[in-house]
Amino acid sequence: MTEDNIKEVPWAGIRIGEECTGAEILMRALYQESVRTIFGYPGGAIMPVYDALYTYTRKRDPWFRHVLVRHEQAAAHAAEGYARVSGEVGVAVVTSGPGATNTLTGVADAMMDSTPIVVIAGQVGVASLGTDAFQEVDLVGMAQPISKWSYQIRSAEDVAWAVNRAFYIARSGRPGPVVLDFPRNAQTGKAKWMPGKADNVRSYNPYPEVSEEAVRQAAELINKAQKPFALVGQGVELGGAQQELKAFLEKADIPAGRTLMGLSALPSDHPLNMGMLGMHGNYAPNVKEQECDVLIAIGMRFSDRVTGRIDSYARQAKIIHLDIDPSEIDKNVKTDVAVVGDCKVSLPAITSLLHEASHQEWRDSFKPLQAEEQQEVITPSIHPTGGPLLMGEVVNAVAEATEGNAVLVNDVGLNQMFSCRYFKYKHKRSVVSSGGLGTMGFGLPAAVGATFGAPDRTICLFMGDGGFQMSIQELGTIMEQQAPVKMILLNNNYLGNVRQWQDLMFNHRHSFTRMMNPCYEIIARGYGIPYSVAVDRADLKAKIAEMLSIDGPYLLECAVKEDENVTPMITPGSAIDEMLLHLDI
Repeated sequence: MTEDNIKEVPWAGIRIGEECTGAEILMRALYQESVRTIFGYPGGAIMPVYDALYTYTRKRDPWFRHVLVRHEQAAAHAAEGYARVSGEVGVAVVTSGPGATNTLTGVADAMMDSTPIVVIAGQVGVASLGTDAFQEVDLVGMAQPISKWSYQIRSAEDVAWAVNRAFYIARSGRPGPVVLDFPRNAQTGKAKWMPGKADNVRSYNPYPEVSEEAVRQAAELINKAQKPFALVGQGVELGGAQQELKAFLEKADIPAGRTLMGLSALPSDHPLNMGMLGMHGNYAPNVKEQECDVLIAIGMRFSDRVTGRIDSYARQAKIIHLDIDPSEIDKNVKTDVAVVGDCKVSLPAITSLLHEASHQEWRDSFKPLQAEEQQEVITPSIHPTGGPLLMGEVVNAVAEATEGNAVLVNDVGLNQMFSCRYFKYKHKRSVVSSGGLGTMGFGLPAAVGATFGAPDRTICLFMGDGGFQMSIQELGTIMEQQAPVKMILLNNNYLGNVRQWQDLMFNHRHSFTRMMNPCYEIIARGYGIPYSVAVDRADLKAKIAEMLSIDGPYLLECAVKEDENVTPMITPGSAIDEMLLHLDI
């Protein structure tokens, strides 16, 4: 390309065909992919990229906002939080060696939960590969089994192509993480920049064509059903099929349960919403899975936390499974009809063949079970009449104060189960949780990412004292960015979930689950974050109102009952209809 035919690029104000460093090309490729927020941590092998980033964050009209996290794992989790609430690809940039390996937990978490992120890690120069150079690791090899794609960019000429391909793979089909290993020579080497676009990868079919025959068979089974039941997973959220889901359920009058990851795919107050599925879900939907005659799984993967003992799961029902990923079909539960494809396409196709139906008697049969759980579990949990503060009542009080409009972010453990059970959801993409991997320490950095992905929404983070201390350094990120995370610390001085299992199965032998905690007020003060503590339920609502009235971040510590258990529970080795409303421990 000659100087005469070098062209201006309207969206960037720079020219096609210019010779640039690989690091410079990365900036342009990221901008082309609509990246505006980057979570990262600099280091030796990624310094050329950060030098280029310096320019593009200090322009009069900056291309990017870089969020300096305090640990590389947090960069990956923040990218996840950003992606979950925005529907866009989250981006993390880190250095080689420990910088790269620190992100791998976040990569695995994103893979399990189908979250689109791209991790770009520095690497030693190609000439040094295999020499055990300082901070050299085989990142591509380590990331391969826990990512959709891992690739090493070995020259500047490959940068634009690799970035375009990475984003296409991360966001298309069933989303997931992509890892790019970026050797230093590829960052500093030069090539002519040409904008690219990836919309096809050989042997990769992200959007399988929906089979008309499978659609017909599914509709036929549903039309004949007397007791249909739908299981709603995160695939509905990822596919943007929330309205298609409602139209499907309402036409055939099908009650539905939601997985933990699919909680906000159907509003909490929808009349066909029967509650949360799984180990600590609601009583009625778990029992009724064992009574329905047609079970329609929509964008979910039949995890062990949903099915309980697999050999007894829904044996009486015809199983219809809608999923974009063919590898999920028959993986855990044998299906009678598999509808492979995007549920935004498959749901309306099935709906068009459904008869208008009423299953009033079947829906009414859920009510006695719901009433039993309400009386035995829910009311005592959210409206206790005495004793210490309970996790359920704190979550319920925040849910009432935010009126179902906030985004729930949580960590892992009892805080996760209680908050998912009792929070309320009016809007899509309102749950950010570590589902498949169950990563403690996920909550705080994910909440930071969520504030950038959904800047107009209130971000409420529930965490326990254990998970908080796994990523407590990210208070520094919150301080620097003034990220408006409303942090609710449910402090029971225990690793509560493990303690519950120790009480249940190990004769109350609390092996290293009790925690000595620091003074969180002093810590919050050190980071300049407003703090309050709730000990008495008489002033709980006032403390929550104060927290929500503050524009920036806030830490509300709640001193909750130390030995509180989350119920109902499907104990290990039990069928889902053997769910216990109370634990005799």
